[in-house]
Amino acid sequence: METRYEESTSVTIKSIIINIVLTVIKLVAGFFGNSNAMLADGMHSASDIATSVGVLIGNNISKKPQDREHNYGHEKAETLVAFVLSLVLLFVGAEIGLNSFKLLFNLDKVKTPNMLPLIVGIVSILFKEYQYYITIKVANKINSPSLKADAWHHRSDSLSTIGALIGIIGAMLGFKILDPLAGVVVSLFVIKVGLEILMSSSNELMDYSIEKEEESKLNNIAMNTDGVCNVKSFKSRRHGAMAYIDLTICVDGTISVFDGHEIAHNVEENIMDSSDNIKAVIVHVEPKKNCCEKCNHKTKI
Repeated sequence: METRYEESTSVTIKSIIINIVLTVIKLVAGFFGNSNAMLADGMHSASDIATSVGVLIGNNISKKPQDREHNYGHEKAETLVAFVLSLVLLFVGAEIGLNSFKLLFNLDKVKTPNMLPLIVGIVSILFKEYQYYITIKVANKINSPSLKADAWHHRSDSLSTIGALIGIIGAMLGFKILDPLAGVVVSLFVIKVGLEILMSSSNELMDYSIEKEEESKLNNIAMNTDGVCNVKSFKSRRHGAMAYIDLTICVDGTISVFDGHEIAHNVEENIMDSSDNIKAVIVHVEPKKNCCEKCNHKTKI
């Protein structure tokens, strides 16, 4: 059975090979087919290669076990890679937009495209949607932020190609302004995706909590563990694809230290067994008389 990192590496290598081929044929089609929109789209595909290589680097670092300098492991390398990928997307989007915007005021430099970039564009969309599908499938399965970012990079490339095709067809019909205008639209798609990934990865780097629904589910698991009177506090923080959980439970103050430890151990095991994305659970135990007024009077273990 493949590990999460082997699955991620496998799908990323496939993406790199496809992107190398697409970059070459797009740039050739854009140059010989007289399409600025296809040239811009080719540069976008070239950035896909760099981001996919970044994912591979992140995978290689993330799978390393904890060490003296990184007591909590290296999983945040995936989030860091996603953050860098978002910056690459923003840069590529801005570059495409600026170059296309300049051409809007220099339409005499815009040539009428031929059929070559049109054919290449259609083929590219099919390949990029295939890349998005296989990448997002693995990303959701292993909960990888960097792979999700890379998947959306593939989708943004597909959307940018659609925009390029609209511009190419319009220019072929005599509306030259549509070719550079398509480049501007493409850039907006890329920038939007880049901003979304930037916000998500930034939150994770600042120990963003897990989703409320997941938090509520784990809180209920703790509450339903024998011997737990109440959950006084529940905190979570993301760590790459994984998460850490810290909670304080209330127990009967008359039980032994051993029994209190057993309750805490059961809470930890129950939460860990409920999800593959929980790396560690820390449970603090307090006697209910010093804990809170909301304690449920459950039967002692």
